[in-house]
Amino acid sequence: MNRLFIYHMGFGMVYYIYAFFNASDSHKYFIWPQNIHKGWLDFFGTETTFVNFISYPFINGLGFSYEMMMLLFTWFGFLGFVYAYLFFKENISLEVKVFKHIDLLTLILFLPNMHFWTASLGKGSIIFLGLMLFAYSIKKPKVRVVGLLIGALLVFYIRPHVFLLLTVGGLGGFFLGKDAISWKKKLIIGLSMLLGLFLIHEKILAVVHLNNSKDLISDFIAFTAQRSQDLNTASSGVNMAGYSLPEKFFTFWFRPLFFDAPGILGIIVSLENFIYLLLFLKILKLDFLKFLKNAPVNVRMSLVLFMLTSFAMTFVMSNLGIIIRQKSMVMYFLFFVIYYYLAHQKGLISQIKDKELSLTAA
Repeated sequence: MNRLFIYHMGFGMVYYIYAFFNASDSHKYFIWPQNIHKGWLDFFGTETTFVNFISYPFINGLGFSYEMMMLLFTWFGFLGFVYAYLFFKENISLEVKVFKHIDLLTLILFLPNMHFWTASLGKGSIIFLGLMLFAYSIKKPKVRVVGLLIGALLVFYIRPHVFLLLTVGGLGGFFLGKDAISWKKKLIIGLSMLLGLFLIHEKILAVVHLNNSKDLISDFIAFTAQRSQDLNTASSGVNMAGYSLPEKFFTFWFRPLFFDAPGILGIIVSLENFIYLLLFLKILKLDFLKFLKNAPVNVRMSLVLFMLTSFAMTFVMSNLGIIIRQKSMVMYFLFFVIYYYLAHQKGLISQIKDKELSLTAA
């Protein structure tokens, strides 16, 4: 973790240099809270406004410079990796090697794209922290209720639609899991989560300008079509609207690859995407379905959340640059499923070997 801290802070420096030569929202996030006509509570809201709300006391109260704000949010991103580490380690006790000699957890934690987009003043570091804190806390909700609430609130106020997917994913994994929880408790928790969604549904719909819609389905289809068309006109646009669903998923998960990499950054991301693809191939086995049938809540929740988010994003994403940034929010949930499955396989193999040794000794 000490090496990971240095590594992540190094990416904070990389992004700081990158922001000097490229357009970066980090400059806007530093300027906006300094609006003399607005107080702190005026910035309390969702999405961009909430980033300004977090930044306001540091900039206007403590006098943080742009560099200090970049460092602060880079540290927020590192905290996300701390909770990601705890999330994996607490649930998976076995060490798993991939590509013969590489520790899978180390590989996952040091993937560069994850660090680049969580090492700057902006939404990326905050929502990653919120997602990983939520994932870590859901294991023991009674003991970690504060962490669970903080994680959920961070996700909601940064990206309300992701909070919707997080809640649905949590409900799906919770009800489908094999954990020994009575249906009465499941029903109480499920109804509480649904009530919470109902109370904030207007804010979630407002993200896609559908809070006053008379026909949600047709208006949502029109919104996604327009959003996809707008992003498709960018220099790194792809015609996602003309893709089949499997092609949409492949594009969101694994592109750009080397054949369509946009620039030097795209080549680096292509290498990382190739690693994603190789890891994903490890679960394309028939016994993976059997594994899912008896998987615990956190595994099912992670998979449902990952699939729901992927499905939703494929309808509005048509730009490889935005895809690179957006998918960093949820890839760790897929990695968790892969890691748990490979550890499960390793555990079964170890049990078989132990039985064979005991029979030989007998």
